[in-house]
Amino acid sequence: MIKKFDVTITPFKKQRTIHLYLPEGYENGSEHYPVIYMYDGHNLYRDEDATYGKSWGFEEFLNSYDKPFIMVGVECDHEGQNRLSEYFPYRLPETQFGPLNGHGDIFMDWMIYELKPMIDSQYRTIPFRECTMIGGASMGGLMAFYSVIKYNQYISKAACLSSSISLCGEKLHKEIELQQLNPDTRIYMSWGSKECRGKAGMEAALRRHSEFVEQLNLQKVRTHLNPVAGGRHCEADWEKQIPDFMDYLWKQGD
Repeated sequence: MIKKFDVTITPFKKQRTIHLYLPEGYENGSEHYPVIYMYDGHNLYRDEDATYGKSWGFEEFLNSYDKPFIMVGVECDHEGQNRLSEYFPYRLPETQFGPLNGHGDIFMDWMIYELKPMIDSQYRTIPFRECTMIGGASMGGLMAFYSVIKYNQYISKAACLSSSISLCGEKLHKEIELQQLNPDTRIYMSWGSKECRGKAGMEAALRRHSEFVEQLNLQKVRTHLNPVAGGRHCEADWEKQIPDFMDYLWKQGD
């Protein structure tokens, strides 16, 4: 079941739509469920809501998956370049997009300290970090990676697909240095070959991701890298990875 409702992002004084998935039988039961928070929530479930007319197909997947979840999709800011700012956690004078005055840190404070408590109070969640995951793709993948590091006491799992980590690699490495991460943390990271500029681009992406893995391994954090042959920067290809990252993040096998 999909529910849509608006919330106020108080630090931005803006209304935003939540796309909430509740597992089958939720209304007639008493069970509590783990929670997955996802960026770009309008792209998750149904093609008619998706920006480019193709969703991740998450509703169909979750309906048939052998473990039930509540999923909270937060719609992005569609106005101008606001999504870029909202999904970037740092202020940098120079990036490939020019200067970026990111507000992702403020956005995540809202998600953790206002949105999550509201969801936990109104729905039958299992609120503990062990049962809380975050995920996204592109800038959402960057934010998922940032969030599982910065807010590790609340989030134990992250799916980071086609992540824009190259925009702020040094900042993210510093973020990891500053945090005391829980070894009970799992991070899935992927990128597609068609997102890279040939063999050299794939090698650079592998090197960039591997540097993070090496750093995370020092804190015993478990990671899984998935370079996807033929993978493109689109919902259709991210959908294909759902079984891989869900099994890795939520089941015992690596």
